[in-house]
Amino acid sequence: MFILDWLKDGVSWILVQFHQILSNVLGMNPDSGWTWAFAIVGLVIVIRIVLIPLFVKQIKAQRGLQLIQPQMKEIQKKYAGDKERQSQEMMKLYKETGTNPLSSCLPIILQAPIFFALFGVLQGVAQYNPADPNYVPPGVFSWDQYAGLAASMHDAQIFGVPLYATFMHADETPNPINTRILALVMIALMTTTTFITQRQLIVKNSAPDNPMVRQQKILLYVFPVIFAVSGINFPIGVLIYWFTTNLWSMGQQFWVIRNNPQPGTPAFEAREARRAAKAARKGAPAIESIPDESGEVTDTESGTPERQQPKRTSRSQRKKK
Repeated sequence: MFILDWLKDGVSWILVQFHQILSNVLGMNPDSGWTWAFAIVGLVIVIRIVLIPLFVKQIKAQRGLQLIQPQMKEIQKKYAGDKERQSQEMMKLYKETGTNPLSSCLPIILQAPIFFALFGVLQGVAQYNPADPNYVPPGVFSWDQYAGLAASMHDAQIFGVPLYATFMHADETPNPINTRILALVMIALMTTTTFITQRQLIVKNSAPDNPMVRQQKILLYVFPVIFAVSGINFPIGVLIYWFTTNLWSMGQQFWVIRNNPQPGTPAFEAREARRAAKAARKGAPAIESIPDESGEVTDTESGTPERQQPKRTSRSQRKKK
């Protein structure tokens, strides 16, 4: 609970800072729901910038899993009838190669506490009642220098809907119909962007023979369903947060897949085709990237090596070499 309270302070402090910038510097109405909504967007930007190193680690983890696919296939084939031994050998392979499958989930896992902290802040704002002696505003809204901002956020609305409103408790809001419509639209946007982001990764940046693609395809449909079902209990402010972070993920992932795709994937072939077309327009010979035995990619025309992720090997394999 202490950690969650600390996160509530951090989340609400960032919200307040963006709210003050938007109202005092950009001249937006401090009591408008749009001002607070854009403050939530600012919160997303800050969080995602902080998580960029973890995103890089996630990409490396995904590449590492791609490189050990041949060894994983061998283990699955060798111990097809013994799931326990298969699991043990897989864990041994992960340890020897320094690969951590959980690293690919770090950005999502570490965003979860922030997500719940924002949920708690909005829930506290929803319960705003200065006449209640037991009411304590959430996070920094209880600080003297930010007195009155809890009331501002409580009364702020977009399309006649308060940011703390949820689909399930629409009847408790001033405009239940608008609340339900806006909540459903935001839930649809959240689940759609989640689906597109996952599909982009599977279709463009996964090798066709990758055995993990099957698991990813299952999650491709599971995650949107989970968000759709649970989204009816999410405040509008939380739905704005999740939709915005999905848009960031889509753009960030698109850039990585386009400019630094994994070898053997459709995105890699598309990048090579773009390079060939660019070389043809300039009248130069087409450049093809071919990985050598060490895993380094060399342009066939210039002989210039292009940095490529080396093939990951275990300690025993390195000793044999």
